[in-house]
Amino acid sequence: MTKPAYELVDPRPFAKEAPYTFFLPSPRALAAVRPGDKVYLDFCAVPARTKWESERMWVVVREISHGRLRGVLDHEPDDMPGLSRGDVVDFELWHILQLDFAEPVPEGVFDDDTREYWERCLVDEAILTGELKVEYLYREEPDPARAGDPYPDSGWRFRGDMRGCTDEQVQEREATYIALGKVLNQDDSWLHLIDEPVGSAFERDWETGEFEPVES
Repeated sequence: MTKPAYELVDPRPFAKEAPYTFFLPSPRALAAVRPGDKVYLDFCAVPARTKWESERMWVVVREISHGRLRGVLDHEPDDMPGLSRGDVVDFELWHILQLDFAEPVPEGVFDDDTREYWERCLVDEAILTGELKVEYLYREEPDPARAGDPYPDSGWRFRGDMRGCTDEQVQEREATYIALGKVLNQDDSWLHLIDEPVGSAFERDWETGEFEPVES
């Protein structure tokens, strides 16, 4: 039997590493998959290609047996020799990134409590790289929407650990305007404060690790 010229990417480590921005279908949604549905899978060429690290493509499910699935590729690869539209693809439920049901979605399939955090915020770069933990956060009136940005400003602003730093050093830090979920992926110790109103401000007590309210 000829070995496929690709490997399917396991998305679970990515979801574990970035739980606030990388979402996978729920077990309930995966259990509802039936022949005729389309599923989105991530293909990595073997041997590796230089144009793309991997390609995400739709597959039409044809057979399901004990958690294993077989389908046909419903997409023409851009740079993956040895794989073409219509080819048979074998995979597991946990390979699935997204779902496109052929029939109306069964009631309750997408009823979960997953909250997404795509609203924007301003944050020290060093928090996003994992170099610093959040020390100070405050919420001001959100900035007007930026052209082409579908996600509004949350008004949240974050400063990393400022111990041993002068005010000038803190002000010189690089800052980024980015999704709240990106901050949470690195430090979610402040998540319980996310719905606090405009005008709120908090500072971490490094002895207890708790955030205490302060004047903004």
